[in-house]
Amino acid sequence: MLRPAWLHVQRLLYLMGRRPDLLCGAIALSCALFVALRFTCSRAKDVVLPAKPPVHFFPLQSPVVDLFLGQIDYAEHLRQESEITLYFLYAPWCAQSIAAREEIEHVANNLADQVLFVAVNCWWHHGKCRKQRSFFFYPVIHLYHRSFGPIEYKGPLTAGYIEKFVRRVMSPVLYVPSMEKLKDFLFNLEPGVLGFFEFNASPQPPGYLTFFRSALHSLQKDYIDTIRFGVITCRALAKEISLSSPGSVYLHRNLNSSLVYPHQEMNFTAANICKWALDNRETLLHWIRPHGGKSLLLNNELKKGPALFMFIPFNPLAEEQPLLHEIMEVVMKYNSCTQSPQHVEREDVKPFPCCNTVVLPPWPLLSRVHNVCELCVNQSRGVSPLPVTEPHCNFVDIAAALDSFYLKEQIFLNFMSTVRGCSNFLSSYSPYFFYSACCQTVSGGRIASYQDNASSVLSSQGKDPNEKSHIVPHIEEKGQRTSSYDLTSHALTGLRCRTNKTLNMYLLDSNISWVYAERLGASSQERKFAAIIDLKEEIHYIIDQSQPLIGPTLEVFIQNFSKVYSPLRHHLASDTTLSMSGPQLITEVTSSTFRQVVLDSRKNKYCTE
Repeated sequence: MLRPAWLHVQRLLYLMGRRPDLLCGAIALSCALFVALRFTCSRAKDVVLPAKPPVHFFPLQSPVVDLFLGQIDYAEHLRQESEITLYFLYAPWCAQSIAAREEIEHVANNLADQVLFVAVNCWWHHGKCRKQRSFFFYPVIHLYHRSFGPIEYKGPLTAGYIEKFVRRVMSPVLYVPSMEKLKDFLFNLEPGVLGFFEFNASPQPPGYLTFFRSALHSLQKDYIDTIRFGVITCRALAKEISLSSPGSVYLHRNLNSSLVYPHQEMNFTAANICKWALDNRETLLHWIRPHGGKSLLLNNELKKGPALFMFIPFNPLAEEQPLLHEIMEVVMKYNSCTQSPQHVEREDVKPFPCCNTVVLPPWPLLSRVHNVCELCVNQSRGVSPLPVTEPHCNFVDIAAALDSFYLKEQIFLNFMSTVRGCSNFLSSYSPYFFYSACCQTVSGGRIASYQDNASSVLSSQGKDPNEKSHIVPHIEEKGQRTSSYDLTSHALTGLRCRTNKTLNMYLLDSNISWVYAERLGASSQERKFAAIIDLKEEIHYIIDQSQPLIGPTLEVFIQNFSKVYSPLRHHLASDTTLSMSGPQLITEVTSSTFRQVVLDSRKNKYCTE
């Protein structure tokens, strides 16, 4: 079978040998075919359509300068001519960039006369922004204050929050001109830093620019739990917070002792002032603003212990926040275990006295000098707008003070004098309470008065003061109320330090985080809600939604949780029972119908007979 084929090949070779031109043509044709086939295979790739040239992202009439070709170098040139500049770095295809475009334009319409708004397309591959910078997400908002920056904004992409942050960058330091403004500045939930500078001779007193830049540093470090910076120029007003020399910096804390910047230990630089304030600030109520994506933000906070989440509709640009003010008062009372000696007293804040007369033991050495002491429990209400009209004495506190006083015999050594002696000593039961005792002798059967209306006779208890066998330590019951730590008007004050069920408190804006409240069981139409979550015990409670979310309601909610046997009922997520027509052999049980169906005693009466 191969012989005819071989004969044809021989014939072809014979003809090609006699015709060399035919041989060369065949070889050339074969090479051309091979080259064409190789080139075609090398081009066998996906054909990509070139990207269309970018177009304007913002309308032409918008106050935002839109550099849609990615001219970041021109943006830097524009920034040199403006005091405050906002960069909106976007990708045209990004949904969040498209959603934030309207919010940025709204803020620009309000602040275009004071702030330069520049939008730069950082996605186009031919643009300099894409070549010089790389971002993991869009949009990115940067603010510049003259030559300082960038200050990145990471908050909610809504007009109110963006405008508030821009205004904070515009005026990072507040001017405090009067005592009223000073009280408003100090009695705020946000930590406050005050600097004392005298603007007399030079336009800028020494150290002021450093203090000013430290305020910008704080905005750059933390955009949520910010620190308020203020400046005092009046020497008399500065003395109210113990600032005597110009250039001094004061960090106010509502519960702990306030601090003055240590010039001798740290250099007076903007970074050091910011770090000192951030490290020593007192934050009692934290804002939480989840960004909506995957995050461990809530989980990390819940791991710290039981948490109280309060959802309120928050307007960042509103001058007055009544509900937020009530929440601040509740938080302050809950954490007010003791009072700092550097507090600035308000007119409506009074001490919280609780005193009683105590008769000392009949010790020979002591009775010749002093035999009666006025024992007081020293505590305070902290910052509270409610006036204290009458002393509130708790029998438990006085009993603890008496035991601590009587057991510490060394305390009596301080009274070995013929004049009245006074002393303070800590409680044996709580480090947040301390007691004071002022002792003296009985003169003529009466106790010398230390108060305007204090005059009590020992014989009022039916005892003879000269009869030593009856002189024993006791508590006079005059003016006492046998109360406990139940729900009273003052039960919340200092509760954090009297319970093992300590709460961490957080605020969430229900306008942007209401979906979390609904998952926790919220059904209020006013978007005001509160819930306590204990991750360790795997329980959570919700506030009574039939009552308004105000200060007293929160107080009762917190006190009920803090009890050893809490009367609060666990909230269980329940599915609605499907309505099915006709009798059913199998009953669907949910958390809301479990007690009614499963725990019904009538269901198993035939089993018990």
